[in-house]
Amino acid sequence: MARSTELSSGAGRTLVFVYGVFAAAATARSVFQLATDAGRAPLAYGLSLLAAVVYVVATASLLRGGTRAWRVAVAACTVELVGVVAVGALSLVRTDLFPEPTVWSHFGQGYGFVPLVLPVLGLLWLRRTRPGPS
Repeated sequence: MARSTELSSGAGRTLVFVYGVFAAAATARSVFQLATDAGRAPLAYGLSLLAAVVYVVATASLLRGGTRAWRVAVAACTVELVGVVAVGALSLVRTDLFPEPTVWSHFGQGYGFVPLVLPVLGLLWLRRTRPGPS
């Protein structure tokens, strides 16, 4: 299948690797924050957990391949892009809601803006690797 070839080198491999790193990091951080001090910033920590779930779904879908997984990956990247833009804007306007940063606050500033760029790159890559008719 062309999909596995696409993931075996270059941009596909890098994209999946970065998604995997963000999935692991966001999951660990949000679970730890929610388990140890959920009351401090419940919205921020909850949004970090949501981001983690989106990263896990995107990573798994990119790895799986096939038409259904491709559609799920497109949905995950779209949710991620909308989330990072919405949370990024809200975190600038309503700083009181974010006493602690999230993965997506300030458009992913704490992560070098990778959370803002990653879904755009993901959607571009998915567009390029769109499965043909079966």
